Parts: sequence; structure tokens; C-alpha cells
Amino acid sequence: MITFLEKAVIGMAFLRLLSGSVELFAAFLMIRFNDIEKALVINSSLALIGPIILIITTAIGLLGMADRIQFGKIIWVFLGVGFILYGLKSS
Repeated sequence: MITFLEKAVIGMAFLRLLSGSVELFAAFLMIRFNDIEKALVINSSLALIGPIILIITTAIGLLGMADRIQFGKIIWVFLGVGFILYGLKSS
């Protein structure tokens, strides 16, 4: 039996693999430089990548479900993601 994966699932998984690879690469860079200032710069750059990946992955998932979910619920999901990002950045 052959199982076909949905394009949205493949896209979401690829973005998460890419994000994880960037995180691992950043950790190796921190160890390589062995300098607290450079490690903070690297860590700060990761703070930009995380929310971008979250938004894009959520958008891909919602677009993949667009034919099965009501428009109002899509708005609620985007509002939820927005509140998560607002809560993380407003501290």
C-alpha cells in the first residue's frame, strides 16, 4: 500500500527541519566562537527566525485546510498566533 503525503504536510515538515537545522548550526557557531557577545548576537538572530517559521508553517497548514475549515475559524487561528507572538514580545 502506497501512502501519499499532502503537500501542506511536506511543506510544514520541511520548514521545521530547516528551522531545527538553523538552531543546531547556531549552537555550533556559539561553541566555535566561544564568546558571550557573539553568542548573544547569534541567539538574538534566532529570535527573529522562530516567529517567522511559526507564522509561515501555520499559514501553510491553514491553506492546506482551507477547503475544510470555515473562514471565521481561520481568522480565530491567526488571531491566536498573533496573541502568542504579542505575549512573547511584550514582556
